[in-house]
Amino acid sequence: MIDFEEAIGRKTLFVEVILPLAVANTFTYRVPFELNNKAEIGKRTVVQFGKSKIYTAIILSVSQNPPERYEAKYLLDIIDDQPIVNPTQLNLWHWMANYYMCHLGEVMQAALPAALKLASETRIVLNSEGDYDKSELNDKEFVVVEALEIQKELLVSDINKILGQKNVFSILRSLFDKKAIFIFEEINQKYKPKTIALIGLNQAYKNPEALKQLFALLEKAPKQLDVLLAYLQLSKQNPEITKAQLTDASGATPAIIKALIDKDIFIADYKIVSRLTKYDDELTHTFTLNAYQDVALKAIRHYFNTLPVTLLYGVTASGKTQIYIRLIEEAIAQGKQVLYLLPEIALTTQIIERLKKYFADKIVVYHSKFNDNERAEVWQKVLKNECKVVLGARSAVFLPFVNLGLIIVDEEHEASYKQYDPSPRYNARDTAIVLAGMHKAHILLGSATPSIETYFNATTGKYGLVKLLKRYGGVQMPKIEVASIADETQKKLIKENFTTLLLTEMEQALAKKEQVIMFQNRRGYVPILICKTCGNTPKCINCDVSLTYHKTSNKMHCHYCGYQEDNIVKCLACGSTHIIQKGYGTEKIEDDIKILLPNFNVGRMDYDTTRNKNGHQHILSTFEEGKIDILVGTQMVAKGLDFGNVSTIGIINADTMLKFPDFRAYERTYQMLAQVAGRAGRRDKQGKVIIQAYDVKNRILQQVVDNDFDGMFSDELAERKQFAYPPYTRIIQIDVKHKDFLKLQAIADYFAIELRKVLGDKVLGPQIPLVGRIRTYYIQTIMIKVDKQTQSIVKVKEILHLKIISFYENKLNKGAFLSVDVDPY
Repeated sequence: MIDFEEAIGRKTLFVEVILPLAVANTFTYRVPFELNNKAEIGKRTVVQFGKSKIYTAIILSVSQNPPERYEAKYLLDIIDDQPIVNPTQLNLWHWMANYYMCHLGEVMQAALPAALKLASETRIVLNSEGDYDKSELNDKEFVVVEALEIQKELLVSDINKILGQKNVFSILRSLFDKKAIFIFEEINQKYKPKTIALIGLNQAYKNPEALKQLFALLEKAPKQLDVLLAYLQLSKQNPEITKAQLTDASGATPAIIKALIDKDIFIADYKIVSRLTKYDDELTHTFTLNAYQDVALKAIRHYFNTLPVTLLYGVTASGKTQIYIRLIEEAIAQGKQVLYLLPEIALTTQIIERLKKYFADKIVVYHSKFNDNERAEVWQKVLKNECKVVLGARSAVFLPFVNLGLIIVDEEHEASYKQYDPSPRYNARDTAIVLAGMHKAHILLGSATPSIETYFNATTGKYGLVKLLKRYGGVQMPKIEVASIADETQKKLIKENFTTLLLTEMEQALAKKEQVIMFQNRRGYVPILICKTCGNTPKCINCDVSLTYHKTSNKMHCHYCGYQEDNIVKCLACGSTHIIQKGYGTEKIEDDIKILLPNFNVGRMDYDTTRNKNGHQHILSTFEEGKIDILVGTQMVAKGLDFGNVSTIGIINADTMLKFPDFRAYERTYQMLAQVAGRAGRRDKQGKVIIQAYDVKNRILQQVVDNDFDGMFSDELAERKQFAYPPYTRIIQIDVKHKDFLKLQAIADYFAIELRKVLGDKVLGPQIPLVGRIRTYYIQTIMIKVDKQTQSIVKVKEILHLKIISFYENKLNKGAFLSVDVDPY
């Protein structure tokens, strides 16, 4: 009789998998019989795709149905014992692929931490039975063969080092053709748990007599004897002694400890530990909400039961974070997980310290500055429901929550929630709303300056609206003044880009031992170098932008592609030495302050100073400790940071934001200025904000001075309705790219005509964007406006999808490609 389980095991199974590639379809692979019992949705599998490439794929479905159009290859292995991606995540991936018009593989590539993917590495092995003549090998080929005779196999990276050159594939191909080597693809798993070595004394030496003999044995090895004595001393205080502790206590080298392990005197045991920082300080157990916060909290609870999304509109320093803490406590008490989204890594640094006072190790952080293994460890902890609160930037929406009960999107208006490149070009706030719906979780959006779309949804009843318009502790809103750059320049009063008013306020604040923040939303030293003789400006060789001079590196940088050139002392066109600098970035503002106020410590916070993992934390903690008097920064200093001793804020030039050619320029300027202003006077004293500008009569500046968000909202809404912009329409932006400008023009024009045949005058363009060439590709932009009342966004996407397929099928479009961005704002 045939065993039932055995009969099941012998079924021919097929798995549909997602590959981490920008390919339109999923692919089906056949499961080897011995792996039938391991085949399960959400597990990683190793598959061969193409002639030799090996990838990690995610199993999307398991069935007995073979593909109709091609013969299925066998998958190579199934990696996991348990799924690492759950069904809700797969649903979210499908939604993102459909809504943002990208491929499932692109979503997978963005979602999974790199350490959970496998790398395909090429192994080179000598063909010992190969019929080849060594005398026919050239010098480099001979070196490779000799190395393989000494070592059985080598990686390509090993051969790179042996030959001292990057490209060795032509040499390997020649050796392969001569039948001298075999080439294999080997799977290398990147994620490994972190371990520490624990050192213990062999049981044989635990009794006094044996220990006495051991001392006698080590008399001729005094350094080893010192290590033994150090171990015995440490063991009185701690049952577990790490190798690092023993090394520090004894002053011995690792080689000496290894010698004792080799002699079986010490036993080394390896223990898996977390890479994540533990919190050891005392917990803060309670605080009291004021009357306004209490009313707001009750209103939020009410809306949680009646509407899918709630907006907490609270002015800066109104105590929104305390309300978040209460809601998190309630979710944890119900056994739920919480996702707390923040737009900037700088913000996570400060808020994590605050939240850990209440939640200790129940909270973990997840963002791109963590290394691959740390991110993989957070992924595993969330999957196993071992952490209750995740604080993270936009990529945290991809984590494998199993019991999500609450999502908080702080500073929901921030553009940082939007990913522009690479695909998927998603907005983490909007994705979080969908994720909350899938988990049946509550979601709260919070901001002092909500986005026009969110506030529109709240005022029209789609979202719940809760207002918190009083600062915590009765602190007054900052006093804001506008200083005219034009007037001061004309009167020759301006000093190094600082008006008299701003400089006076800075000096007064510093005299009182208070701190100052200077905001300039441009990094580098100067954005443009111009030859005074011929007008030539150094430009990037890959992009249509001028190079920005950075004083710290003494190089000119392209902020789009990373290209660098040495700083110029004479014009590259005419040879003149009359080079003048135009504009100013954070580096120059920092230098100017050091000249004007030499007795004070100046710090800078921008992308250049916060590149490493702990860069944000170091700058913020130094500022909070009072070691920095004046902090110069880009938009990083504008987002939710809380410093009790900051009394004065200076905005160097508001015009650069106001004049930016974008329909959101006024909205974004209001948000940025109001947020920066909100960093001032957050405790028991009123802060002071000085905004420098040329266009001092601009309505947005007056609305910022008056703290008139509703006025800004009404004015912007009227303009948006008149010119058909969100929230009354949805926008799909298509960038057509090609390395040949003339071909691009013809291709973009034709594609726009094809779209207009179906979608009519809602198709705008093509036109050259603000930066018309990036990374050697010329760009033309086509915009589709979809009216929410009269058009279906789903049908428009279906039409666009078909047109994109036709675009790539047309041989005349060879060399061109399309980049689609849904909601590109």
